[in-house]
This record gives sequence, C-alpha cells and structure tokens, in this order.
Amino acid sequence: MTGEFTPVPTRWVGPLRLSGDVVGEQEVPLATYESPLWPSVGRGARVSRLVDDGIRVTVVDERMTRSSLFTAVDAATAVRAGRDIRGRFAELAATVAAQSRHARLLDVDTEVVGNLLFVRFALSTCDASGHNMVTLAAESLMTQILQWHPELEYGSISGNYCSDKKATAVNGILGRGRNVVADILIPAELVESQLRSSAARIVELNTRKNLVGSTIAGALRSANAHYANMLLAIFLATGQDAANIVEGSQGITWAEVRGDGDLYFSCTLPTLVVGTVGNGKDLPQVEEALTRLGCREDREPGENARRLAALVAATVLCGELSLLAAQTNPGELMTSHLQLERNGKATR
Repeated sequence: MTGEFTPVPTRWVGPLRLSGDVVGEQEVPLATYESPLWPSVGRGARVSRLVDDGIRVTVVDERMTRSSLFTAVDAATAVRAGRDIRGRFAELAATVAAQSRHARLLDVDTEVVGNLLFVRFALSTCDASGHNMVTLAAESLMTQILQWHPELEYGSISGNYCSDKKATAVNGILGRGRNVVADILIPAELVESQLRSSAARIVELNTRKNLVGSTIAGALRSANAHYANMLLAIFLATGQDAANIVEGSQGITWAEVRGDGDLYFSCTLPTLVVGTVGNGKDLPQVEEALTRLGCREDREPGENARRLAALVAATVLCGELSLLAAQTNPGELMTSHLQLERNGKATR
C-alpha cells in the first residue's frame, strides 16, 4: 500500500472577508465527497463579503495537552504527591524548556480517583498541533516526578484525561488546541436577500435545534448543526489529523436579533487542534494549500497556526450560517441537495 492515495474532491471556496486576528479576504480549500458543502460554505462566504467587517475572528487561547497516569498505594498518597507536583511547577517548566526550542509548560492539573493520580500537562506548541511534542515532554516529566516520588509507580504515558480524539468536557473547560470565536453582524436586508430568512427565524431555530435539541440528545459541550462537515473538509485539505474533529466539533453556535432585525451570529470552537508544521504537512498538495492560505509566511512562531485556526473557524461559521438559514425554509435543504448532487454542480 506504500505510495497509494485515496483521492478526495477538493475545491477552493470564497473568498471569505475577515477582520480581527486575521484581516483581508481569503479563499479556503474544502476536500469532501459531499459536494453541496461547497456552495453552502460559498453562500456564507458571499455574505461575509457584503458586510464591511466581514467575519471577525478572535483566537482566545492555545495549548496542547497530555495527561499522564501514576498509581499510588492509596488515595492519601496520591493526593499528597499531586499537591507537591503542582507546587513544583517552575521545575517542571524548566525541564520542558531544556528539551525543546518551542514547547513551554503552561499548566498542570491533577485528578485523583482511588489510588490513581492523573496529571494533565498543558503546553504551548507554536505552529505544531503538538501531539508528539507533548508526549515527549510528558515522558521527561514523568521520569522527573517518579524520581521525586518513589512511592508512585508508572501507570501510562496517556491516561485519557488529556483528552485526545474523544468527546469530553475537560477539553472545553481547561482547553486543548486553539480556542477560536468567529462572529458576524449581518444587516436585516442581507439576511432576507442572501439567506432567504430573517434574524428572528434563525435565532429561534438555533435555540430550538442547536441548544434544546442538542440538550435532549445528550450532547457534551456541543450545540451546533454541522461543524464536523467543514472541519473534516478543511482538515483533509491542509494535512491535519482528521480524527481531531471529534473534539473540534464540540462547539456552540449563538445568535441574537440586533437593532431592527439585524443578525448577530457566532461560532465558538474551544478545542480546534490544527498545525502548520509536522506530520502530513510535507505532501505537495498540502504544502500548496498552506502556502495559498498564507500559512507559510515568515512570522513569529505560532502565528501561522493561529492564522489557520482563525480561517478554519470562519469557514465553520459560513457553513453553519448557510445550513441554519436553509432549514428555516421548509423543503429548501433537501431540494438543494438533490439539485446539486444530481447535476454534479457546485459553485462559489
């Protein structure tokens, strides 16, 4: 199987108009078999170009995590060790800095379950998504901790309190990956002419579907229509670890009626795991995509990945806005899918 590839249809959509942490207009690549996604995101992108500030993107935080598992003879021993570990943060941070030019320790959190001690390390990883970087750091930190505390024993390099590629609450609360918010204020006339809806109808649907519907379904820190669609498409096009859409799609869509029928619309993605360097980024098509996205520029470490995260969040907003608007109109969603998939057409 060496050297074989599975082709995924890819189109560049947009451009999206952006402000905030990324300014300007930028097309984005979407690799997907779901061809209606291209015009759907394209409609959101078109709306962004008709608004002066376009989509505002704000990178709130960024970190990658690895939780290591230690075992003790009992809970009291685990608790004492956990308190000491947190109290020696500066020494742990020095260990990380000594072995890496880019990784920096940001936080250490602990949880005790019976005689099990979970230690969650959070690190900044610059332009890398950071999976390997945090695992390497965790190995060194575990060695140091076991030297300090011979009463502890090795449990696992990863204890699932990280939490990687799983739908958990801890990532949204403590952070993992890039935390990004994309929002837009759309005048009432544009909501009507471009989205064939109104702010009131979109707000009502978002509350009933995304907030209430997701709650009765038992969604975990997730209230959105289809973040995963846009995430997978842009992840595949830019060489990301596609499995990270599991936590990446745990985001919240929020909408409000403003003024005389204007629509405030936002997408919050608290666990967006993306990078511009590392495994998969050396493939020719990925290199071309990242270059075209402006994520191969000579910037301060971390800035290229920050730009990519902001572009991903803005793309999610475009697709989310378009789908919710379509679902305010009976029959529009199915009719659009049938027309586009049967005709094989998808426009910008």
